[in-house]
Amino acid sequence: MKNFIIPLFIMISGSMFSQVSIGASPENNNRWTFGGGIGVGFGSQSSFYLQASPRVGYKLTEDLEGGVVGSVSWQTSDYYRSTMFGVGPFANYYFARSFYVGANLQHYFINYKDKFYNYKVNDQETALYLGGGYMQRIGSNSFMQLGVMYNVLWKENSSIFSSGLVPNIGFVVGL
Repeated sequence: MKNFIIPLFIMISGSMFSQVSIGASPENNNRWTFGGGIGVGFGSQSSFYLQASPRVGYKLTEDLEGGVVGSVSWQTSDYYRSTMFGVGPFANYYFARSFYVGANLQHYFINYKDKFYNYKVNDQETALYLGGGYMQRIGSNSFMQLGVMYNVLWKENSSIFSSGLVPNIGFVVGL
């Protein structure tokens, strides 16, 4: 089943972004950008993970972009269920049209339930991600971003996240 679903998601997301960039011209004066990423994962104990993070940005200059990013994730397994929502501002600086550095402040709302012990948690956490990466052009004004971010507010024993390091893959239309 995994061998079917993952390639299906890749084809769907690739076709959506290729359709958006059809007919776009290099002289596009629109300063708005749109994009985001999706994630899906499977694991042991019937675990399943689904995540989406849409973003809307505005080009302040040709190389500087600011905007708002949101995220929603849903996880379930034989032992737990978790839902997490996040929202916050971001800023990216692009150089050589192939690389970027960025900052992203996210405030998360977490709902967690342990099915075995009937333990529930409703919590909040703020994360400040700093990092950067590489951009690959996939259309006239569309890019795929591959990068790494680090949550500088992450603390090992007090965070809901297992690590401060976050690899990311996303798409941006309008740059």
